Amino acid sequence: MGISIIRNGEFIESVSTKGAVLSLVASGDGTEIIHHKLEAGYKVWVAPEEGWMALEHAHILSGELVWKKSDGDVVLGPGDSITAHMVTEMALFIASTETEFLYIVSRPYFHNYSGSVQKYFDLAVKIEEKDGYTSDHCDRIKRLSLLVGEKMGLSHYELFILNMAGFLHDIGKTQIPEHILNKPEKLTDDEYEQMKLHTTFGKEMLQETGMPDLRIVGEVVEQHHERFDGKGYPHGLKGDQISKLAAIISIVDAYDAMTIDRVYQKGRPREAALQEIERCSGTMFHPEIVKVFLSLGDQLT
Repeated sequence: MGISIIRNGEFIESVSTKGAVLSLVASGDGTEIIHHKLEAGYKVWVAPEEGWMALEHAHILSGELVWKKSDGDVVLGPGDSITAHMVTEMALFIASTETEFLYIVSRPYFHNYSGSVQKYFDLAVKIEEKDGYTSDHCDRIKRLSLLVGEKMGLSHYELFILNMAGFLHDIGKTQIPEHILNKPEKLTDDEYEQMKLHTTFGKEMLQETGMPDLRIVGEVVEQHHERFDGKGYPHGLKGDQISKLAAIISIVDAYDAMTIDRVYQKGRPREAALQEIERCSGTMFHPEIVKVFLSLGDQLT
């Protein structure tokens, strides 16, 4: 109540992920004002959501935000604003430079983000370290998966789900014993069966949030070790029974696993990994998606 002052650079609370910092500036009577600071290349999706009636408004303070529309890009700069209310289709915005904007929303949003979503993104980063990967593994899977998805012409909503699923694909490994994850020798049959459970654990963890989009992400996460020939897990799905988003992540994850140095294994040369991906086309991997992946060439770095 009354008048309050927040000094320059001060916020009520902040939360950060790779590429973005969200800071709560003001909150009252259900309305929130949130400062966003985005790194160049960061993607923001505005998605239709059942039951979400809030008025959303963003006022750009600095930098440049590009609205990716089917009929051409719309470039927004300092002083420009965006208003969204009861949207009916997915919209994608990309920060082309470091960008800051104020986001005003008529319903509480900040703690939904900083609670459930941040918790799972933090877990994904922890599993990178637990599983012997470098700290950028989840970011690489997300970035390369989006490159493939964009090349395939996926919808904005499919890219939105792919973005989260790529980053969270191995979240279920937090439920797997560390001695199994980092064992340098071949796993025993029993250990391998335990390892395979991580896909189902991941789905269950994401669906337990109760958030509709994360429930869909969970379905993709569960399928990312299925194989095109039906010999994968956990359900032995085959061909087009497998989500195309999961099929993308499967290829990208395999490529990254082959090329990155881990605590117990030096990575293969890039060309050797690409040859292996091509060799497994039609058995492990969806052949049409393999073609798209290989066509990315020097972008696969």
